[in-house]
Amino acid sequence: MKGRPPGKPPAPSRGGRKPGSGSGAAPGRARGKAPAARARNPEAPKAAPKPAAKAPVAKASPAKGVSLDVRQFRVGADDDGIRLDRWFQRHLPDVGFNTVSRWARTGQLRVDGARAAPGDRISEGQSIRVPPAEPKAAETAKPRRVRPQLSEDQVAFAQSLVIHRDAQAIVINKPPGLATQGGTKTEDHVDGLLDALEFDLDQRPKLVHRLDKDTSGALLVARTARSAAFFAKAFSSRTARKVYWAIVIGVPSIDDGMIELPIAKQPGTGGEKMHVDEEEGLPSRSRYRVIERAGNRAAWVELQPYTGRTHQLRVHMAAIGHPIVGDGKYGGKDAFLSGTISRKMHLHARRIRVDHPDGGRVDVRAELPEHFAASLASLGFDLSAGDLPLDEEIERKPTREDEKKAARAHAKQVRKGRRGERRSRGAGESRSPRKK
Repeated sequence: MKGRPPGKPPAPSRGGRKPGSGSGAAPGRARGKAPAARARNPEAPKAAPKPAAKAPVAKASPAKGVSLDVRQFRVGADDDGIRLDRWFQRHLPDVGFNTVSRWARTGQLRVDGARAAPGDRISEGQSIRVPPAEPKAAETAKPRRVRPQLSEDQVAFAQSLVIHRDAQAIVINKPPGLATQGGTKTEDHVDGLLDALEFDLDQRPKLVHRLDKDTSGALLVARTARSAAFFAKAFSSRTARKVYWAIVIGVPSIDDGMIELPIAKQPGTGGEKMHVDEEEGLPSRSRYRVIERAGNRAAWVELQPYTGRTHQLRVHMAAIGHPIVGDGKYGGKDAFLSGTISRKMHLHARRIRVDHPDGGRVDVRAELPEHFAASLASLGFDLSAGDLPLDEEIERKPTREDEKKAARAHAKQVRKGRRGERRSRGAGESRSPRKK
C-alpha cells in the first residue's frame, strides 16, 4: 500500500505453486515471476527494476511540554476579575502576548464558548478554551532570571518593616531612601525584599501600588493573586483612600482646598520629572488641609490624592507656591528651611484605608520617620493634632433637607408595600372558587 515500507516477498504455497503463476493470475500480481524465471534460465531477459518505495511520512512529534490538543481551563478564585492576557502570564507564561492576540483574532481563544479578547476580564468558574500550544524556537528561549538569595540581615530588616499582616494583605512602613521597585543603578528596593514576607504562605507577595523613593510610610502588599487583583482594582477605581502628611514652605491662604491641575512629563527629562501642562497633561486632583502653622514660615498639612499621577502631590504643592520641605526637584533651593530642619523629604504616607477581599477594611497608620518627627518638634507642632477624620467619618447632625429625603424614601417604601398587598389580595380572590 502507498506510504508503507517494502515488505518481504510472499512465501510459496504448500503445493509448490508460487503466487501469481497460472493463466488466471492478475497482471498486477506478477511481481514474483521475474526473479524465479532468472533462476531457471540465466539468459532470460531481466525484468525492469522496481520503482523505489516512498519513504514513510513521519508525524510531527510535539516538543517537550507542548500539547497538540485543545485545552480547557477553569478560572479559579485567585484569578477572579483579572484580564485574560494577565491570566496567560500567570498560568501559561510560555505563551506570548502576540500569540494570544492571534488566537483571539482567529476565534480560537474562547471563554465559556464565546470569542474573547486579551483585554477581557474573566470571572471565577468560567471555562477558557486554549488552542494547542506552539513550540518555541530554542534560540528565542531566554534563561530564567534567578532572584538573589536574601541574607539573614535582609530578611530581618524586611520583616521589621511590617506593621500589619493578615491572610490577604501586608502593610509595611517604608523608610525614606528605599525605592519601591528596581531600576537603573537601583539595587536596594522593596520588590527585592518580598521573598522575606512570604511567612506561612508558599507564594511571593505582590506590589499593588508604589511610593516615591524619598517618600516614607504605609505601603500595601498583596499576599495572594486574588487579593492582588482585588486591591489593584480598588486603587484603579479610586476607592482606596491614602492620607499623607507633609511640611510645606509657607502657609496656604485657604485652610482646606482642592488643587486641580493637569500633569504631564516634562520634556527633556526622560520622564524623571513632571510638570503642570494645561494642554496635554492628564487630569489630576489633590486635596490639602492645614493641620497647624508655624507663623508664616511653614505649615503642617494633610494631603489626599484623588488621582494617581507620578509625583502628583509634590508637583501640585510646588505649583501653588508651597513646595514640600526637602523637595529640591520641584521646589529648588527655596524648598529647604534653615536651622535644625532636615534636608530630607518631608512627605509621609500616614494612613491607608482600603476594602478587604474577605470583608471589612484594611485601615493602617504608619509612624513618622525620625527626621520628620524631629522637624515637627522643632517647629513646635503638636503631634496629637495630625490625624484629621475623613469626610465620611465626621459625625454631623442631619439637616432639614436630609430629614425631608428620609421622609420621602420612607413614604415610597410604604406605598410599595401597600401595592404589593393589594396585588396579593386580588390574586387570592381570583383563585378562590365561586359559590354555586
